[in-house]
This record gives sequence, structure tokens and C-alpha cells, in this order.
Amino acid sequence: MSRPHPRLWTRLAVAAVLVVAGSVVTTGPARAADLPASDYQQISLASGANELGEPMSLAVMPNRSVIHTARGGQVRITDVNGNTSLAGTLNVYTHDEEGLQGVAVDPGFATNRHIWLYYSPRLSTPNGDAPTTGTQTDWNTWKGQFYLSRFTLTTSNTLDLASEKIVLRVDNDRGQCCHAGGDIDFDAQGNLWLTTGDDTNPFESNSYTPIDERTNRNPQFDAQRSSANTNDLRGKLIRIKPAADGNSYSIPAGNMFPAGTANTRPEIYAMGFRNPFRMSVDKATGIVYLGDYGPDAGATDPNRGPGGQVEFNRITSPGFYGWPYCTGNNTTAETYNEYTFPSGPSQAKYNCAGGPANNSFRNTGLTTLPAAKPAWIRYGGDAGSPPEFGGGSESPMGGPVYRYDAASTSTVKFPQSLDGRYFAGEYGRRWIKAIAVTSSGGYGEISGLPWTGTQVMDMAFGPDGALYVLDYGTGSGNQALWRVEYIGGTNRNPIAKAAGTPTSGVAPLTVAFSSAGSSDPEGGALTYSWNWGDGTANSTAANPSHTYTANGTYNVTLTVRDPQGLTGTANVTITVGNTAPTVTLNLPGNGQLFNFGDSVPFSVTVTDPQDGTITCSRVKVTYFLGHDSHSHQITSQNGCSGTLTVPSDGEHDAAANIYGVFDAEYTDNGGLTTHSIRTTQPKHRQAEHFGAQNGIQPATHGTAEGGTTVGFVDNGDWISFTPYNISNATSITARVSSGGVGGTLEVRSGSATGTLHGTATVAPTGGWDTFVNVNANLSNLPSGTTTLFLVFKGVTGQGNLFDLDAFTFNTGTTPPAGTIEGEAFTSQSGVQTAGHAGASGGQTVGYIDNGDWAGYSNVTTVGGTGFTARISSGGPGGTITIRSGSQTGPVLGSVAVPNTGSFDTFANVSTTLNGAGTGPLFLTFSGGSGALFDIDTFSIARGGSTTIEGEAWSAQSGVINATHPPASGGLTAGHIENGDWAAYSQMNTSGAKTAAVRFSSAGSGGTVQIRSGSQTGTLLGSITLPNTGGWETFQNASTTLTGNVSGTLYLVFVGGSGNLFDIDTVTITK
Repeated sequence: MSRPHPRLWTRLAVAAVLVVAGSVVTTGPARAADLPASDYQQISLASGANELGEPMSLAVMPNRSVIHTARGGQVRITDVNGNTSLAGTLNVYTHDEEGLQGVAVDPGFATNRHIWLYYSPRLSTPNGDAPTTGTQTDWNTWKGQFYLSRFTLTTSNTLDLASEKIVLRVDNDRGQCCHAGGDIDFDAQGNLWLTTGDDTNPFESNSYTPIDERTNRNPQFDAQRSSANTNDLRGKLIRIKPAADGNSYSIPAGNMFPAGTANTRPEIYAMGFRNPFRMSVDKATGIVYLGDYGPDAGATDPNRGPGGQVEFNRITSPGFYGWPYCTGNNTTAETYNEYTFPSGPSQAKYNCAGGPANNSFRNTGLTTLPAAKPAWIRYGGDAGSPPEFGGGSESPMGGPVYRYDAASTSTVKFPQSLDGRYFAGEYGRRWIKAIAVTSSGGYGEISGLPWTGTQVMDMAFGPDGALYVLDYGTGSGNQALWRVEYIGGTNRNPIAKAAGTPTSGVAPLTVAFSSAGSSDPEGGALTYSWNWGDGTANSTAANPSHTYTANGTYNVTLTVRDPQGLTGTANVTITVGNTAPTVTLNLPGNGQLFNFGDSVPFSVTVTDPQDGTITCSRVKVTYFLGHDSHSHQITSQNGCSGTLTVPSDGEHDAAANIYGVFDAEYTDNGGLTTHSIRTTQPKHRQAEHFGAQNGIQPATHGTAEGGTTVGFVDNGDWISFTPYNISNATSITARVSSGGVGGTLEVRSGSATGTLHGTATVAPTGGWDTFVNVNANLSNLPSGTTTLFLVFKGVTGQGNLFDLDAFTFNTGTTPPAGTIEGEAFTSQSGVQTAGHAGASGGQTVGYIDNGDWAGYSNVTTVGGTGFTARISSGGPGGTITIRSGSQTGPVLGSVAVPNTGSFDTFANVSTTLNGAGTGPLFLTFSGGSGALFDIDTFSIARGGSTTIEGEAWSAQSGVINATHPPASGGLTAGHIENGDWAAYSQMNTSGAKTAAVRFSSAGSGGTVQIRSGSQTGTLLGSITLPNTGGWETFQNASTTLTGNVSGTLYLVFVGGSGNLFDIDTVTITK
């Protein structure tokens, strides 16, 4: 598992400064009022998947039509009246974020009708995911390219695919996520500008910088090969001058590296970007405005780097903008440490002020880079945000600069008062801001533009001075293309909404149409006109029906008109002669629980009247990582059934609002596509990510997992989450604090008074920053998808009963009697609960750093003679010290924890205790830097009996650990042959009375000798181990020991030839 960031209390206090045009200012401009909503109207030009697909980019043509792209390869054109047509489709490679990206209209379009597209051609790339480890031969299979191509658009608005001129090829790596970039624009001199992303996987670098230089690691985990490489076109702002014939390009004067400079690409104008998804050139000045996405670390770690922040950049000259070595203003606190993957150590910070060195063996460019340039506006992380930006996710989409045209007769152009303003879009926060630029190049007044859409994807001003906005939507078919017009407080156009049922089928097809949702902003009565698209007479009814008798595709247009004569339009596409397929994603269930790292089975059912028998290889299931209100495509697989492995998420903060989205799709022989989408919920969730609430308020606590809790709760308050399927949950663990009277937490479904499934009692914890875990068993659970309600109960009118930080649903079997869940601590410093599919109950105590500790007030150390813990580690490992009474109390024993290969690979470690315990149990943790290890469960042996895992030997000869799911901890000491031996330094034979082993054998069996001090030391006893019928069929055998010799326990194995037996556990009784 890739480990999330260290805890939030490590956040450094960094002064919030903004760098503007090379100078530092410590105060922002005065907060401005938003633009008056009554002065603007938002016209819907296109909406839904049929008209927009997965929308990516737009460009406005001279006649006010909009050409827009979908990632699946579709190029569409929507005219000024909102009529949308498909111009053409490219054959694209669409793994993760790849596909068709940017579009631009050639400056000479009026005469040459050229458009420009940036896309990933299909080529011969394999399906599925590229391996994360391997050799260069493996990686070569996944080499690909992006094309920057010029096409001709016919006068009938058809994309002439044969006219393609591939002007620039950008090499990339495929089969992993993320960051394609891909925006295109032209300046006033006819130079073409292009942004490219770093083409790097951000999910396994603990939310910090991906600079993994392991030689067997997929290159896509090292951004030094791309963004920081002067000889590579990825992570760049590119400027070229295309030749008139489209067969070549020249390099304009003034780029970053003069043509002929060794180990550089002359096309580069600026570099050091992560995902510069949207960019525009202010044609009046030639200045480029660019939004660059940043990583998601929730806090600054002095040993790794800064907390996540993002940038709007104002690029006035060539330069290096920091990634992957620094972000924001490139101060020391905003600079990353060189780091040895996977688990350290951390080294010195990069020298961004003097010019960082790119020492990656994958770097083909210059070693020393220029000093990093600061961001224009940074936000998020320690720097905070301009107050006008509000809060939420950090997703800067860039945008255009408005230039007022006094000669234009357009009645919808923006006012002169906004001349020179930069219109910045924010995808996740769902706003558009008009930002003034000061005379010194800084940012001034920030005003919100009236905007009622959702997630801003792209924007451009048209020749009419109106703002055109591509809206990605929220995944429920509400993607849209808008035109925002300035009307100066006059009458606004009505809004048309159109729908039809059904939208496909065989002839004759009768469709019921609806204008529900159509409205007039001033409240006037509307009149209706439906154009059926088949040449028959229009209808003026609000909700008519129409029968189509001939096969074909019909574009139906609804026009609504207000009393003053202004109109609004909406469209519906009807397909006759082909019925859309029915797709049902049966598994996973909607709201199903999972852990990141799980392998999730999927099952899809598809029927189609025309296709008949479905070819399952054409069914595609895609996994998206949901984050707040958007998602990232991660991996996909073709088939009607199978398993998708959900990668561990190491890009986002441990307390981020992340979840899973599974999308099944099928396109029939007639070209109609149907999707079926399910949301899956992580077992561990932050309470503050509720969907709805009553009565509560968020509360800030430094010791909370995400720094925020659900607080200020009173009797009867509640929070809810949807969708959830908790049918396989056995219990819930809640992390709570109370400086008040406490209360109870109820788990209900359907409503705040719905079926009660469990109740957890919350006692006062001694303070609002003192958190403990409480548990409740669950019963009477609903069988399907529901809305989950967590209801707070206590003394009525008391207020401030308790705070809820996070909760975890536990599934699966209960651990053995006497076994304590590691995450059931009652006090702690530094640790957090972590989700793991292979853990008992699906979670561990994790995020363990050097010096952390966990206390268990309900576990006594009295009489304890042995300690066994089930652990995992993808980090450096470390030591567990067992103490009595407090985190500084008497030491009872300690045990070393090795690296197990990953945080999802579990093993058992054991040690003896000195028997001097008198108080509650405390575990303290020590080791190197970063996340050391996780603890799943542990047990204390009492009454003189101590059990040791067979695989926990401290020395051995011939023994190799073997994997067996029925074994304790899943491992045994195996591959045992005659004469092999294993030593256990954690066990002294002094006082030993009996020995017992749990073993299995599909071989000849044999004898285990119990010896003291060495493999030839004093023989204390022997146990005969027969064939048990299989390596996963376990039995127990024991013997009485003779003698009282002090020394390390040795097991010596005797028998015939071949593998004799496996040893699961050894129990010594004294």
C-alpha cells in the first residue's frame, strides 16, 4: 500500500505570501463585490451525453458556432441557436485520462477552414494497465504518442479525416494514469501554443512528488523524466509557428532554449508543470494565463515536502516553474526533499532558488535547471487562498482574458469595465472569477461571475464578446455547453428544457415529449414550438407526442418564447430503427463497501434487440477514483465479468473525500451507447463528508484525522450518506471525543428514525481533542442500497454531546478469542486507523511514525508472559515496545517488525514478556523515517503459555517461509527438509514444561526436536509429526519437556527425503 501523508499536526506555520510578477506582497487586494446577477444571462446551447459526450475542450468559430471535443474522439459543432451535430470521430486511445483533448480554430479559418486537435491515436498499444514493475523491454510495449494535428472542416461542417496533417508528435508512456494537458491556443502573430502534462502516476508517492528512481519501476512514477527534462515535451508550455502547408513548423524567437542547444527541445517556452490542463493567450499582450493542478498532500512534512497547493500562472517570459521539485512561490517550505522510494530515507531539499539538479537516470536533458519562477496566484496548502476563492477542492481550470471591442455591434458583449480581466474557472469549487490585473502585473480585484452550472471544463470569449463555457457535469448526464451574455439588467432569455421517452426504438416509434423545467427568469408565460426534425408540422403543445415512421436519427428542437419575444432552445436526439442497449452493472452493488487495494469482482448484463447475442469483449467496465465532486479514470477491463483491482490511493490526503465509481458501457452495432454506473464506498470515511445533516456544525481539532469533526451535536441531530450498502457489515467503529457529557451514536437506514441497526455508547473522553474508538455490533441490516444515517442521542438541550471524527465499517470474520484489534486503542499519539482488505475487520492501526504510541485502557498487562502481533509493512519496519501503565511506563518486552513487502502483506511477530506488568497496556513505536508499519491485531499470552509464529524465526538453516491462508498470519515455516533448523531468540527455554506445535504435511512427516542454545544444544523433547493429508490441513501435537536449561529455543527437523512438514505455530508452557 502507498502510505498517506504524515499526520496533520505536523503542518508547518508558513506565512501566507503571494508572489506577483517577481515581487512579494503580503496583503491581497480589497475584497470585491460579485458581478450583478441581473446583468447576465446563461443560455444553454447543448446538454447531455448525446450532444457532448465526456466534454473536454471548446473553441468558438467566427460565426459564433462552437466546436467542442469529447475524450472518446468525437468532434461536435453546436451552432448559435443550439443545434448540435457530429462533425467526425477520431480513433483514440482512452486509457485513464488519454483520448481527444484540445481543439483550436486556425487564425485563418475564414478562408482555410482549418482546425487543430490534440489527441492520443489508438496505435497498437495493449489493452489494460501497464505493469508497475519490470524491465525496459516491458515499458517499450507501452510507448505511445500524442498528435497535434491540423484538419480541414468542410463547408457542411464535416471533419475531413483524410486532410490530417500531423504537425507535432509528443512521445508518452501509456497504461498508467495521469496528466495529459492538451490545451491549444494561438497568439496574434499566428504562433501555436500547446500545454502538455507530466504523464506521471501520482498515486504511489504519499501525495508528495513522484520521483521514484528505482530501476525496476515503471518510468511513469518519475516526473523527472518529463516535467524536469529539458529534452522532453511533457509537462511543458510549447510554442511553435506552423507552416502554411501544415507539413512542418518553425521555432519563434525567444523560446526557452535556442534551436541547436544540446539536450534540449527548442519547442519549449516554459517547463516544470504538473497538469497545465487549461491555458489561454491574451492576444493583446501575448501573455499566457495557465492553471496548473498540484498534488493533494494534506500537510507539509519537513522530510518530504509541502502540503498540496495549486496555481494560476501568468507567464510573461520563458522559464522553469518548479515541478516536480517545488510548488507555489518555491520557498524552502514549498520545496520537496530528494527521497529514496519506497520508504526513504529523505535527503536534502532541492535547490529551487539556485536551480535544482535533475539527477534521475531517466533524464535525457540538462542536469541543472534554471531557478524556479513563482506562481501568480497560489492557493490551498499552507498558503491558504484568496478569500474570494472560498473553500473546497483545488482544481484550477484557467480561462481567457476579456478584451472589449468598441467597434462591435454585439448586444451581448461584456461591458468595457471588464476589459483586461482574466476569467478564471474552478472545476471543483464550481465558480468563475473575473480577476483584475494590476499595472505591475499582480492580481487585483476578484469578482464572481453569475454562474449556475457545475464543473467548469473550458471557457472562451466568442467574437460576440459573450463567454462560452463547457461544463463537465457531475456524472448524471448534466454536462452542458453554455453562453453567458451581458444584458445589463434588461429582459433575459427564457430557459428551455426538453426530454423525450423513449429516445430510441424501431419504427413506428411514438415518443412522449416534455418541456418540464422550462422557465422564464422574469416569470412570464411561455409559448412552445417543437420541430420534429422529420419535415412534419410543428407542435405548439407544451408536452406533445410524435410518431416517427421512418428509420433515421432526428434532432428535435424545442423553442420557448417569452412575452417580449426572446427565445430559448433545447434539443433531443431520437434514433428510429435501433433500440439502445440495456446495460446493468450487477456487481459491485451501488454503495458497496470496499478498501483501496481490494480486488473488486464485477458482473454486467447486456441486452440489445438488434444485436442479439452480446459479444462480451465489447463490454467495458471502468474504475474511476472519485474525489469530492469529480473523478479520475484509473483502470478498465473488457468483459461481462471479471475482477478490477482498485489501486491504493497515495495521491490524496488520508482524510480526503474519496470513493470508487464503476462504469459499465456497451455500444451496439447501430452506434448507441448505454452506461450503468455504481458508486462504492470506502469502509473508512471521515464523518465531515456527509451528504446531508441536521443540527450539527463542523468543528476544527488538530488531533482529528482530517483536522475537522462533526461537532456541536445535540440530541436528535444527524448526518447522512448515500448511496450505502452495508449488508455485509458486522460492526462499526467510530472515532469520537467528548469534553461534554457524551451520549450514544445510532446507526440507522432510510431516515433518522429508520431501522436501528446498532448503538455505540460514547463516554466523556476528557477533552474535545482526546479521541477514542467506540464500537457497535450491527444487525437487521438492509439487503440493498440505502441512505445511511448516523444519529446523535443524549440529554435533550444539553448541546455539545460529543464529536464524531471518522467511522469504519467492519466486515468479515471475528478474530480469535483473546485477540485485540489494533485500531481499538483508547488513547494515542500520532497513529490513525487505516483500511486494508486483508486486515481483520478491514482495518489496522496505521500511519505509525517514530515516537508514536497507542494505549489500551481495557487491556491489562498483569500476568502477561507473551505478546504476538499481526503486522504489515511497506516501509522501513521498526520496533514495538510493550509497556505497562503509560507510554513511558516499565518495559515488559519488545519485538522487531520487518518490512513484509507491502502494507497489505501481513505476518505475525512474537516475543516473551517479563511478567512484571501491573497496569493497562501501552505500545510505543520506534524506527526510521516515514510510515513504519501497521498493526492489525495482537494478543497477550497469560498463565505461562506463549505462542510464537513458526515463520518468526530469528535464524534458520534451510527453512523458507510458505504461504497458506488457513495458517495463523497466513504464513508457515515451510519447505523443511531433514537436518534443517530454526531458532527463536525471542523465546528462552528456561522453565519450559511443555511444547506444542501446529503443523501440516503432505510429505513424509518426521520429527521436530526441541533444543536449547543451539541446533546441537541440550535436547528437551521431541514431537512426531505425521502426514496430515495436505499442506493446508493443520493438526496439533505436543510433548512434555525435560530439564531446565536457559538458552534460545531451537527447533531441529528430522525425517526422510523431500519436504517433511510445515510449522505454523509453536507454544511453550512454563
